[in-house]
Amino acid sequence: MGTHETTGAEPRATLEGFLRARRDRVRPEDVGLPGSGRRRVPGLRREEVAILAGVSTDYYMRLEQGRERNPSPQVLDALARALLLDGEAADHLHRLALAGGRRNRGAARPERVNPHLLRLLDRWSDTPAFVLGGTLDMVARNRLAAALHADFTVTDNLARMTFLDPAARGFHRDWDRSAAAVVAELHKAAGARADDPRLNALVGELSLKSTDFRTLWARHDVRGKSGGAKRLHHSAVGPLDLHYESFTVNNADGHGQQLVVYQAEPGSPSEEALALLGSLHTLYPENGPEAAGAGTRTGRT
Repeated sequence: MGTHETTGAEPRATLEGFLRARRDRVRPEDVGLPGSGRRRVPGLRREEVAILAGVSTDYYMRLEQGRERNPSPQVLDALARALLLDGEAADHLHRLALAGGRRNRGAARPERVNPHLLRLLDRWSDTPAFVLGGTLDMVARNRLAAALHADFTVTDNLARMTFLDPAARGFHRDWDRSAAAVVAELHKAAGARADDPRLNALVGELSLKSTDFRTLWARHDVRGKSGGAKRLHHSAVGPLDLHYESFTVNNADGHGQQLVVYQAEPGSPSEEALALLGSLHTLYPENGPEAAGAGTRTGRT
């Protein structure tokens, strides 16, 4: 397997890889250029991006080839406009440029969850809730979340659960959408921690083992977790139509942890199904840190 960014198999997110992928996705007519005639590239040519951004073609080529590591914020803003990036993708572009000059800082410390947050999780007996680490490691979950994920054999990381566990396609009734969201979130994480060994090892593993992941990773979509609908199916209680919200854990010692909480509409069949799942929680093994209140579980490094 090659290591070129466009194969989708390159674990490390880079400025040059992002520029190439997003250039390929902009049609000439999207930016007011003629799209007729024979073109050797699926999107814009390098010289077209350079003209739109107001930089020389040679300078832009050096950016895409990784030979220019210090573009100014003004140049990055111009490139974001030329490539029609939304706000989140433009922020990601800036983070990748900033990360380009950083040295590898070595392995990060194992992630731990604040004991007060663990107690909070434990009190939510009717609401599945879990804490994700900066690379989507499942660092803590409460009892109902453990029951919700009981169909999985892979439970240590949300991305690995989604792409490497066969149960995921039955659990997520909108698997394609869920998978794309997970990869877009990993890309956002990569912009903030480009030299994180854990993140690069995770992306490398997923790239080797999942064709779907490789395809989605090569798109360089960027999106953080905020909130939205979740259409799930649990083998014990059937379909679940839930809403989730994600909250930044501010005291997570720089790890970028997120608290994710699921809830059902009051009085809905999904609320009844969650209540039934909670009553059946003793059927599911609570492997120490898998249940809230049992301690913290660290992500893999």
